[in-house]
Amino acid sequence: MKQLSRQSRIKIAPRAGSLYSDIHGLILAARQAVVRSVNTLQVLTNYQIGRSIVEHEQKGRWRAQYGQRALSELAQRLTMEFGKGFSLTNLKLMRQFYLTRQSAIAPVSSGPLSSLKGQTASDLSPKSETASRMLPKPFTLSWSHYVFLIGVKNPDERMFYELEATAQNWSLRELRRQFDSSLYERLALSRNKKAICSLAKKGQIVEKSQDLLKEPYVLEFLGLDEKQQYSETDLETAIIDKIESFILEMGKGFLFEARQKRFTFDEDHFFVDLVFYNRLLRCYVLIDLKIGKLTHQDLGQMQMYVNYFDQQVKTKAERPTIGIVLCRKKHDALVKITLPKGANIHARQYQLYLPDKEQLRQKLIEWQADAESVKTMNDKR
Repeated sequence: MKQLSRQSRIKIAPRAGSLYSDIHGLILAARQAVVRSVNTLQVLTNYQIGRSIVEHEQKGRWRAQYGQRALSELAQRLTMEFGKGFSLTNLKLMRQFYLTRQSAIAPVSSGPLSSLKGQTASDLSPKSETASRMLPKPFTLSWSHYVFLIGVKNPDERMFYELEATAQNWSLRELRRQFDSSLYERLALSRNKKAICSLAKKGQIVEKSQDLLKEPYVLEFLGLDEKQQYSETDLETAIIDKIESFILEMGKGFLFEARQKRFTFDEDHFFVDLVFYNRLLRCYVLIDLKIGKLTHQDLGQMQMYVNYFDQQVKTKAERPTIGIVLCRKKHDALVKITLPKGANIHARQYQLYLPDKEQLRQKLIEWQADAESVKTMNDKR
């Protein structure tokens, strides 16, 4: 086929290009809506199947000794007609899904569970009357997400990850990574008891600098070996190479602005390792990287950086700059005695491997017990 010359190629007029963009966007939005509708229908269907199984058990239609065999026979019949999605394993997951969710479900006023037979996708959409009778808060994730969440034993932790996966539009892979990195425990350890309760009810709400912090920061995605020698430049370069993953680890609302941001006064040059902007807090966030033990000089240097940005860079409409020193090892007593009360400077540890989840959970339990003990003592005074 003869190739067209440059002059004879069709040129798209600006208005035609705009029309294409509009239609392109509509088609993509429609396809995404179809996917969400199918996902919602699948989750609702599986929830109803689980509910039917539990009700059948509770009404004594299956004797305990025959329950497993009956469920296995049910799985065989459904699989023969509808495929492998209704295996014994999947039916057990649907049953468990209902059991983990039923406390959040508004009970039907009377009679047995209404059947899905004859209902359309619109009947089961989150805004429909049918759905609103079944659940006050619609399902917002895919079935694969919920299968993973079923395995999260702590109800508060499970609700937190569901809220965050929905708000942040996490893929299943990202949800797994955030769970494996113990995001819930790390955020909880940076908060008071009241704020921990809020995590399960509202997710991570960013209203002040403290809401951004977690302990420790987990940077396993950088691919650096903690046993090998690496420099602060190596660490910084690895972060830049994985900047998207690093921003996800930092939390909500972060925008990357600069690496090695230079500013000068009195003919001396200074460089901030990483400069971010948080659109939720409307403020700059400065990060200094330290591969060794934290020193008071590190904190003093960050205080200077923050002061400069507050005085020379930020506008009157923006909030005060936040400084975070990321270090391999910190000393809380040193931080407390070095920084003035109310300083917007924070020292946080990072690690290059996934944390021990059970160890963090135990630490959180101990922290909560200590906080409760202090509260009890104060109440008695």
